[in-house]
Amino acid sequence: MNIHRLIALALLVVPLAASAAPELNVGALYDYLDGGKSTLLKRVRNGGDTTAFVKVSVAELVYDSDGNAREVNTDGLPLEQRGLVASPARLIVPAQGMQAVRLLYRGERDKERYFRLRFVPVLPELGDGFAVDAQEAEEYREHLKAGVNLLAGYGSLLFVRPAEAQFQTPVQRQGGKLTVSNQGNSTVVLDQFRQCQSAGEACEPATKHHLLPGRTREFEGQAGKLHQFELHEGSTLTAMAVEG
Repeated sequence: MNIHRLIALALLVVPLAASAAPELNVGALYDYLDGGKSTLLKRVRNGGDTTAFVKVSVAELVYDSDGNAREVNTDGLPLEQRGLVASPARLIVPAQGMQAVRLLYRGERDKERYFRLRFVPVLPELGDGFAVDAQEAEEYREHLKAGVNLLAGYGSLLFVRPAEAQFQTPVQRQGGKLTVSNQGNSTVVLDQFRQCQSAGEACEPATKHHLLPGRTREFEGQAGKLHQFELHEGSTLTAMAVEG
């Protein structure tokens, strides 16, 4: 076999080997659990060509008075002490398939709480909760040997609103600067946020911002232009175009 044919075969084999890995899609990066609900269904899809063994972990984000978050891992706590439970915590998602995990909130609803969810593809091992035997685990490892470095985790945030969510979001713009305050008790979202020359015209790239209760956010801008965004207060959406 000549060198040119060897190179051609190598170019064909490498992409095939590298593609032998799961490709997860966890849907929305931000989810919201309203005060009247205690469960949410999160769908995990696998667009790859290999079965995905996925561990689901839950951590609570606790914010201090300066707005800095501390992450508290809840996976090792007894079930009755967990604010949020993910069931099942182990998913086997077939190639081109989908599985669902149910999120059950069991904690108090006197204030808003925040949780980070991680969906991490792993190589299964005997006794790790995936119910595979040693031979099946080894076969899976061999299959992924070339593409093991492509295994990547995915995360999302869950906002658990208080039982009685209240929204009060004053917006003020002066000298081009926009000030938004969340005087309610639940997070508001500024979606499709951008500065425009006029409504819908000559706009900057859109961004998305979450404003937690008790927080105020200032956005720089230019006089003569306007800030345009969608204000989400729970299920209520208000289109905003603010000049000043």
